[in-house]
Amino acid sequence: MPMELAHENVGMPDLYRRGLRPGTAGLEVLLVDIEADLVIRDGSQVVLAEGYFPVAELARELALWLRRPDGERGDFAFDSMSYPDVGEVRIAASPEGWRVGSVSTPDTWTSPVAWDVLVAEVGRFVAAVRDDVKAMGVRPGLIPGP
Repeated sequence: MPMELAHENVGMPDLYRRGLRPGTAGLEVLLVDIEADLVIRDGSQVVLAEGYFPVAELARELALWLRRPDGERGDFAFDSMSYPDVGEVRIAASPEGWRVGSVSTPDTWTSPVAWDVLVAEVGRFVAAVRDDVKAMGVRPGLIPGP
């Protein structure tokens, strides 16, 4: 199994606990409150496993990162409203290809993959989170489409 970004158990219990609803809550609240268990794998190796991770916020930032022009894109470092440190998920170019890792596990990275492999996996993750978000009744524009 190659590099994979996976999520499961999507929910937004904090949103309801605060008396808010998916159709009316603000963008920042939705991005932080839509959470899931996130796992980044490289074959059988787990690079990062984090519960209650703000997957909507990550998916949105990844989608916006992919939309940047090639010359302006650079590496990706997730700057989340939920984490004090930048880079809870990071994607970096190396001479061998693109690797995915986290500041929480600084010495653990996925094996390098080609750009098209990375784009396909990130796109699959973003689309899956977007589908989950829509199914929860959140407005479609929260996570940009391709």
